[in-house]
Amino acid sequence: MTRQLDFFADELKRLGDRRRSFLEIDRRAGQFPSATSRRGAGDADHEISVWCSNDYLGMGQHPVVLEAVKTAVDAVGAGSGGSRNIGGTSQFHVLLEQELAALHRKEAALLFVSGYAANDGALTVLTGRMPGTLVFSDELNHASIIDGLRHGGAEKRIFRHNDTGHLAELLAAAHPDRPKLIVLESVYSMSGDVAPLAEVSELAARYRAVTFLDEVHAVGLYGPEGAGIAAREGLAEDFTIVMGTLGKGFGTAGGYIAGPAVLVEAVRAFSRPFIFTTSMPPATAAGALAAVRHLRSSEYERTRLRENTQLLHRLLTERGIPFLSARSHIVSVPVGDDLLCRRASALLLQGHGIYVQAINLPSVRPGDELLRVAPSATHTTHDVRTFAEALDDVWTELGIPRSGSSATTARAEDGPTGGATRSGYGTPLPLNAHAGG
Repeated sequence: MTRQLDFFADELKRLGDRRRSFLEIDRRAGQFPSATSRRGAGDADHEISVWCSNDYLGMGQHPVVLEAVKTAVDAVGAGSGGSRNIGGTSQFHVLLEQELAALHRKEAALLFVSGYAANDGALTVLTGRMPGTLVFSDELNHASIIDGLRHGGAEKRIFRHNDTGHLAELLAAAHPDRPKLIVLESVYSMSGDVAPLAEVSELAARYRAVTFLDEVHAVGLYGPEGAGIAAREGLAEDFTIVMGTLGKGFGTAGGYIAGPAVLVEAVRAFSRPFIFTTSMPPATAAGALAAVRHLRSSEYERTRLRENTQLLHRLLTERGIPFLSARSHIVSVPVGDDLLCRRASALLLQGHGIYVQAINLPSVRPGDELLRVAPSATHTTHDVRTFAEALDDVWTELGIPRSGSSATTARAEDGPTGGATRSGYGTPLPLNAHAGG
């Protein structure tokens, strides 16, 4: 055992200052984005404003969701008691799958315990069971997609990020009779740029490819009833399988796929991450069901998020603070230096009570470090202005370059990539990168 302990001690030592730290925070039910934090053992509570949460619409704090969870706990208890096949399927799981299928106008849907498990579990089956399958994957796809493709073992082609010209070349070079699957995301989590879905859809039809669209940063937030970017663009029917999460726009936890019944049933029958795990707690499914139903009928949260995002874009532009894309709600502010990025995050927290996590390895490559800012529907206009002023102060104190020097602020008229960074979840390290596996 000593050899193993020494090995991993050396591994951690090599990380040095790049080792990640975790801020302990407790969100205040019904008062998000307000939270309390503790910065060490015995430390007193500090009030903070959260600016990096994926609970973009505040549904994790919404009264209708909280009430649904409480009611379900009182009715059926805390846990599911088993896997979906062995005692772990409740009425809430079934109703939620039906609601998600209806949201995406698909024949069927299937729940997983997380978005990561949904991508890994579904793609392992969809790419690994049919002989000869050839996969086309965007180079900045999430680590969960990459792992699913690796586990499936199918031959793959990696196309340059959002480069449909390159994708077209790769598709044209493939044998026309080979089964093909195109895998991409609609909104990319680190840069906030949006995929050219219309062009991808056209290529998929031309080359008879099945499509798998990860909409985790879009479901609940965009499109009619919150069905996502493809639905917003009128392309929902063009994408075979939609993958989504319940842990971001819907504010709870879990992941899912929706698509043709035969493909969903195949994943249900063969996916190990689905079969061999305890299902999500029924109360979590009940909360997610309440969130989906609410957002299918309410535009208020999406409107507030859009207003706050547009205001923040304008305020940062006025101050010369660069951000990578104006095409989504993810406002990624590039810093480009690991130490400087962590110092900026610390100054925001300690001097202004604002929490924005510094993003570094392995989420982005060295030199692409950034502050991933996430305005929410629950931030007030005053909150947004206060944040912009605080960020401006930190930029001045640390001497970080502003627009017009070594970085450029994105504009709404930018192209499909919106000036996106090269980075994306899972790309920097061989463990998560497309290359080498």
